[in-house]
Amino acid sequence: MDIAGPRAAGATAETNRNKKEKTQMTDLELKRAVEAELNWEPMIKSAAAIGVRVKDGVVTLTGPVESYSEKLVAERAALRVAGVKAVANDLEVKLPSSNERTDEDIARAAANALDWTSGIPRDRIKVTVDKGWVTLKGSVDWQYQRTAVEDAVRHLWGVKGVINLIEVQPSVSKAVIKQKIEEALKRDAELDAQNIKVDTQGSKVVLKGTVHSWFERQEAERVAWDAPGVTKVENEIAVAA
Repeated sequence: MDIAGPRAAGATAETNRNKKEKTQMTDLELKRAVEAELNWEPMIKSAAAIGVRVKDGVVTLTGPVESYSEKLVAERAALRVAGVKAVANDLEVKLPSSNERTDEDIARAAANALDWTSGIPRDRIKVTVDKGWVTLKGSVDWQYQRTAVEDAVRHLWGVKGVINLIEVQPSVSKAVIKQKIEEALKRDAELDAQNIKVDTQGSKVVLKGTVHSWFERQEAERVAWDAPGVTKVENEIAVAA
């Protein structure tokens, strides 16, 4: 009886397991990688002021930053690092005294920014400001419009945070939504669509399956949001270790 085959297969499986274990980063290695990425990001003014904690692949960012946009940039930088499973963004926006703005100033600047933003239903968007926090309300037809409204105000001086309560009004059937998302996932060169499952519940989309990186997970969610009529995306895709 030829037993070389099973033995070889067993040896190969063991080798693959050993390779996988070697490629997995420890929390300390991941912490150093995230810190290096924060230092590499040119939009972060003082990476040394940002504290990084890592436990079981989950990164927590702490410390002060000078703007809300810098807070978001730091979060995206951490998520770019291979091996990061999730990020808890506890960074606090502390504006320099020269950048302090009254709520009235911020509200006026936000209104002007939206007036100059193309492709959004301006008459359906309302803005309120409280202690530097901007709240957006209203309705749009597409998710990209909801995102465009938030992008228009979150980089303004004095903004400490944005609460986006804008609703996307569905305009197509769930069968059309599901079909368009599946087709778009297959077209996307960055994704392995065969490992992603799309479910729809009315205008809500649920993504399941596995991908190789956090970037792919985000890319799949972005594709889903781009479909017409989507009002909510639940991303249950797992990042393979």
